[in-house]
Amino acid sequence: MADNNSPDALSVAVLGTGIMGAAMARNLARAGLDVRAWNRTRARAEPLAADGIRVTGTPAEAVDGADVVLTMLLDGEAVLHAVRQTADALPAGALWLQMSTVGTEGLPSLVRFADEHHLRFVDAPVLGTKAPAEKGDLTILAAGPQDVRERAEPVFGSVGSRTLWVGEDGASGAASRLKLVVNNWVLTVINGTGESVALAKALGVDPRDFLDAVAGGALDMPYLRLKSEVILSENYAPSFTVSAARKDARLILEAAQDAGVRMDLAAAAAERLRRAEGQGHGEEDAAAAYFASFGG
Repeated sequence: MADNNSPDALSVAVLGTGIMGAAMARNLARAGLDVRAWNRTRARAEPLAADGIRVTGTPAEAVDGADVVLTMLLDGEAVLHAVRQTADALPAGALWLQMSTVGTEGLPSLVRFADEHHLRFVDAPVLGTKAPAEKGDLTILAAGPQDVRERAEPVFGSVGSRTLWVGEDGASGAASRLKLVVNNWVLTVINGTGESVALAKALGVDPRDFLDAVAGGALDMPYLRLKSEVILSENYAPSFTVSAARKDARLILEAAQDAGVRMDLAAAAAERLRRAEGQGHGEEDAAAAYFASFGG
């Protein structure tokens, strides 16, 4: 393992240290990489100093001299706002691993920024939430040229257990489009779980009898168990928030509309998430969309 105080250690700037970014930064530091981190709310990044990560006050400080820039922010607008602040400090030829979920609408402006500042761009959103991020067990969906993949591997190998390369052009959006397809399924399961538990309670059925009825069969799945337990334990500590899920639902619907495909379930899921957010559950786990089954 490399010494992260060594001048030879790969230097990675992590922009965005929320639920996912903080866990990823810690795993990079544990792998011996030289990690510097920035977050819009600095107090959320400060605990990373205990892991040997240099917490910076600005995105420009974070990227100054970095070999790799990793962005893990809420959406394309937030990513673009952060990287614009780095313009004067970015090393030419630095590798930019764009790992946020930005959809198809947010990608072009990021690609333009990368081209204007001579960065090597990889479109690399991830599959997984808080626990997989903490364990370094994310799946990375990546699109980028062959000649940067060796440079990306120390980062991808530290934060994930699997990298699925789906294209050789980061600008193509191949990875981001795949992420939207996967997230559509994630939101379908989250909302289906919440509605099924809500229906069980409304009909006087013990929700655990529902889970027992499908146990071990074709209708059973780990994510159903995970999200059901969140609801039944009433522990909505977030691994993926209602607000983030609502943002992803919007990206899915916008991409679908552009592609000319009708997404009735996705539209209903987006409405449930909007309603739950309006009820005050925005920063809770996405399973709190369950509450959209009750009230106005």
